[in-house]
Amino acid sequence: MAVLRKVIDIPAEPADPKDLPEVLKPFGAVPPLVTDIDLSVDDQRLYVSCWGTGEIKQYDVSDPFKPVELGSLRIGGVTGTRAHPAAPDVPLRGGPQMVEVSRDGRRLYVTNSLYGAWDDQFYPEGVGAWLAKIDTDAFAFDERFFPHGHDFRGLRPHQVRLQGGDASSDSYCYP
Repeated sequence: MAVLRKVIDIPAEPADPKDLPEVLKPFGAVPPLVTDIDLSVDDQRLYVSCWGTGEIKQYDVSDPFKPVELGSLRIGGVTGTRAHPAAPDVPLRGGPQMVEVSRDGRRLYVTNSLYGAWDDQFYPEGVGAWLAKIDTDAFAFDERFFPHGHDFRGLRPHQVRLQGGDASSDSYCYP
């Protein structure tokens, strides 16, 4: 029988209920809503997307029983609507949702749309559309790569799979 042990805890973030969508008002907080994780090919780095809080986390998991958080970036989020450095005047909704790490481990791609039904509940004013690229060594956004808004012609990016990926090597966009 397998034994499970919790090694990472990502708490909800308190928020003023007036700033929350109806679905979260009773809780007075924004849950991280972890929607994806991705492990680097060398099994050294784990990336966790927190769609609710708009956070992407990087962990050193060389010892899987003692992960160490190496970095955190914020973009979008239910209450934060944090902008991308390439478009600092554009408040973003949705948070890092699907994660894809490059085979060499140097780049990380994140999209912001979960599913239409969820997007609409958490972001009633609309989730918008964006895709971000992160340099994993510096753990910073690539300011030269930020397709967003009209770049997607009305579609919402859901998932990115790089060439040579796993069996689900598809890219998805939902209207």
